[in-house]
Amino acid sequence: MVSRRLSVLIAASVLTMVLITSVGLSFAEKPTVLKPCVQCHQPEKDLVRGTLVSVTEKFKTINVQVGQKLVWIITYGDDLKITGADKLSAISKDKEIGIRFTGDEKKPYAVSLTVKPPAKVAPEKLVSLEEMVKLVAEGPEKGNFLLVDSRPKPRYLEGHIPGAVSQPNDKFEELMATVLPAEKDKLVIFYCGGVT
Repeated sequence: MVSRRLSVLIAASVLTMVLITSVGLSFAEKPTVLKPCVQCHQPEKDLVRGTLVSVTEKFKTINVQVGQKLVWIITYGDDLKITGADKLSAISKDKEIGIRFTGDEKKPYAVSLTVKPPAKVAPEKLVSLEEMVKLVAEGPEKGNFLLVDSRPKPRYLEGHIPGAVSQPNDKFEELMATVLPAEKDKLVIFYCGGVT
């Protein structure tokens, strides 16, 4: 009876160890690309793409958000090459960046940092503030337009331009058939949190 209990206890212990080990292995590789970035960029083993959370000059670390609750902490040195900004302190919080690194996910060391340049839109495709005020006052039906808020859903829920519909950038492919109008003559205006 004692040997049977001992056998069951040993088997349970071994099973527990196997489960704990396999769970640890299943989370071994952290994502390296923020979801909206995947629309244009494929994940790379030595490149993290996301938004800047913070830079700590004292500890020489850069924190990059790549998921709702996932932040990479990457160390850097004086040899860091920066493209798109004069210095780290000039990069605003929540700015889209890419960091190429050496080492592994446990001890990444930044080799280069690239700041996403502002989007370039042809002037004739931009809607001025005055035009927007006029259109919003007319309303979507009379003005024959659709106003799309492409910010994340929580930002839309915090507040949005009257008449705007939510179509977060990272859900564009998924929602475009249900949000975008069937009428091809309708003016479609997108807005987001700022120039990116």
